[in-house]
Amino acid sequence: MGKATGKYAFGICDRTGFRYPVNELVYEFDNGKRTGLRVGRDVADRDHPQNFIGRIKTDDPQSLRDARPDRTEPFLQQVGVARFDDFDAKIDPIFAQVGTVSITTS
Repeated sequence: MGKATGKYAFGICDRTGFRYPVNELVYEFDNGKRTGLRVGRDVADRDHPQNFIGRIKTDDPQSLRDARPDRTEPFLQQVGVARFDDFDAKIDPIFAQVGTVSITTS
């Protein structure tokens, strides 16, 4: 024997207690499993991806084991090392002054 379609049937939301048409009630999921509760579509919570951290591959390998840099790049041959002594003559001295402030209240 078949089930009735429930065209005019109502159901009660297990979370809010409001009346909904039966075809608007959806099952609630928690951690990827049905909880058995039927709730209205407007109050149903999506199962958050944070609950599936142990099931989803989260490693992101980006480095190479025992990597060796290429030493024949032309850019590395042109770069020289600058010493701090080379910059001393080009820096102008900086002066600062301290003043006084007077505050009057009336």
